[in-house]
Amino acid sequence: NRIQLLNSVGFEWNFHDDQWYTRYEELVTYVKIFGDARVPKRFTKNPSLGQWVANQRKNHRKYQEGNSSCGIGENRILLL
Repeated sequence: NRIQLLNSVGFEWNFHDDQWYTRYEELVTYVKIFGDARVPKRFTKNPSLGQWVANQRKNHRKYQEGNSSCGIGENRILLL
């Protein structure tokens, strides 16, 4: 079975979810260090985090406008 073979080598089925939670944990660390979640878009110590935060803000705006396919849902909004 192909699925079992992929599982046996540690295949990541929800890669984008894993990436999202990795960035979220980086944001939690940022907040502990800097006291806020206002990560600059061009944050030199972690450029990926700065871009990710900018994307979350953009996705949140889309969600508020009624776009349910924007990549962010109620559960992630509550975390942020």
